[in-house]
Amino acid sequence: MSVSRRTVLAVAAGATATAASSPQAAEASEGPQGSATTARTLGAAADYAVEKLRAVAPGVSAFPVGTKFEKWVFSPNGDWVGGFWPGTLWMAYLYSKDETFRTLAIDSARRLAPRRTDTSTHDLGFLFYPSWVTAWRLTGDDSWRAGAIQAADSLIQRYNPRGHFIRAWGALNDPDNAGRVIMDTIMNLDLLAFAGRQTGDEKYLRIAVEHARTAQRVFPRRDGSTPHVFDFDPETGAPIGPNTVQGYSPASCWSRGQAWGIYGFTTMYRRTADQQFLSTARRLADFAVEALSPDHVPVWDYRAPQQPYDVKDASAGAVMACGLLDLSDATGRPDYRQVALRILTALSETCLTRKSTRADAIVARCTRNRPAEDGIEISLPYGDYYLLEGILRVLRPQDVDRAIDLSMPTR
Repeated sequence: MSVSRRTVLAVAAGATATAASSPQAAEASEGPQGSATTARTLGAAADYAVEKLRAVAPGVSAFPVGTKFEKWVFSPNGDWVGGFWPGTLWMAYLYSKDETFRTLAIDSARRLAPRRTDTSTHDLGFLFYPSWVTAWRLTGDDSWRAGAIQAADSLIQRYNPRGHFIRAWGALNDPDNAGRVIMDTIMNLDLLAFAGRQTGDEKYLRIAVEHARTAQRVFPRRDGSTPHVFDFDPETGAPIGPNTVQGYSPASCWSRGQAWGIYGFTTMYRRTADQQFLSTARRLADFAVEALSPDHVPVWDYRAPQQPYDVKDASAGAVMACGLLDLSDATGRPDYRQVALRILTALSETCLTRKSTRADAIVARCTRNRPAEDGIEISLPYGDYYLLEGILRVLRPQDVDRAIDLSMPTR
């Protein structure tokens, strides 16, 4: 008798759902760290991460971008993900207090120095916030601060004043994709907020706010779901409409993009006290929470035809958990925190590489670009980074605040 993949996945999802509804999972809603069981689970995951990094990190001299056959594949310049490797080392340092991780983080971050003047990408926030801004906050060395501000200067050159958006892809003189905006960019705006606070120059935050207001106007649908891409006429700034690259379709909802939105709009609220940004973050969060499958590990796209039995993206879960923890603090709503704890528990119990003797990474079951068949349920550096950030937000909030500034606006 043959059994379809859908049937196998359905049975597996049902088994995981039963586990997720057990008393152990339910305890995750108790207290600021969840239950004692949740704290132990997250602590064990962080211990595993530190152990893995102790074994792998000394041999890493470039920037991991993903795995092939469980081994890191590297980029010499970091591509768009270069900041996550030093960021992960910083998180390991904060958790373990092991000075080796501090030294490795500084070494790795320095290799990003040539990217400070890179005007060809919107991802300078991903590159420089978890690496250079965190380095400055933890060491006090002003060269990190100055370099991060220089990266912000490069980022604002991508701002289109006619459409009030930051262009996602392509060189400044390249007409292709000149009007393309993607949800991911909301996460790069905090670099501009940082530069504004440090220099006193209002232009940085003004551009960040204008982009965020544009994104808030065109991305969320009535039900709180979002497309990956929105296109504008770059000459006039007139809207063209939704599109996608990494989602299933322009009408679908790519789970990692939705997670970027939850985290990014909450961050913009923290930097501006603008209640509209908080309201947008809540709309996106409410949709994503409702769309989660019972195992609390997001599928790659919430509206792909095979969901909830499609391939997973654990990195979307890690980003979403961080955003929900932030949103819970911003709104005072414990239910967001409860869901975040369940996601982090699920990732810690079902998505780590513990059963592999050859794996370089910490988190498995991440999906980079499903439509391109690129990186299907592999490991990705941002999966590792955001899992550790989420665990520290729960177990060591004061430490992670030292690294990335979790301050809330005065109420």
